[in-house]
Amino acid sequence: MSESSYRAREFGAEYVRSEVAAESPRAAAAAAPSLKAPPNIGAPEVPAYLNDVYWWAYVHPNGLRVFERQWLVNAILWGNYRLLRDAALDALGQSLPGRTLQIGCAYGDVTRELWGRAKAGGGRLDVVDVLPIQLENLRKKLPSDAAVGRLLMDSSALKIPDASVDRVMLFLLLHEQPDAWRRKTVSEALRVLKPGGRIVLVDYARPRWWNPMRYLFGPILNKLEPFALELWRKDITTWMPEPWASRTWERRSYFGGLYQFIVIER
Repeated sequence: MSESSYRAREFGAEYVRSEVAAESPRAAAAAAPSLKAPPNIGAPEVPAYLNDVYWWAYVHPNGLRVFERQWLVNAILWGNYRLLRDAALDALGQSLPGRTLQIGCAYGDVTRELWGRAKAGGGRLDVVDVLPIQLENLRKKLPSDAAVGRLLMDSSALKIPDASVDRVMLFLLLHEQPDAWRRKTVSEALRVLKPGGRIVLVDYARPRWWNPMRYLFGPILNKLEPFALELWRKDITTWMPEPWASRTWERRSYFGGLYQFIVIER
């Protein structure tokens, strides 16, 4: 049985996949386009908030053309992209055996770097997103030999078995979700994580009182990313189920507290 067929049966979900045929690079390139799943059969419904709030950034093709630029993503994060990316990757490890799950596609090269570490460890990487356009964009920006599973799923209802993933990365996703989706996404990440596994979470947080961003950036977020300010007002454990919400986790803050980094272990 091919790895593609194995994954389709294992996860029980619609997905697209980029993988390499063993025969030759030419054969791999020829085979890659045929690995797409039927685009609409069994696909999850796109949450209304994505169409209502984030159509300009993630749903419309022009959003991809504008924002899929490394320099621009770094500028949006006030020059902190590489710092945040490397903090997340290093917390997972230089060499990643087993199964790694990234929940939500992300602009920039974080997925390519994560795949490189999974490849170094002989592991595999799967990326979940509810938008087919984002998964297709991921395929285009990864190397042709990147065997990365692209799973068309809603992060709040993953069609992945319990305790089947060694590690999970949530990279600047939760601030884009309404309260209910955020809570379910965190619960789903914990559900699929194996005992002893870890979740690495990077996202916005409330800046320190002395940080000008606390006063200047808030109105911008309120206009463009209205759910993000919930992460300013509440601790991230607000959206964790028990017993994880009551535990103490490794935490770091960056750029005067505007960004938070948390490692959650099961």
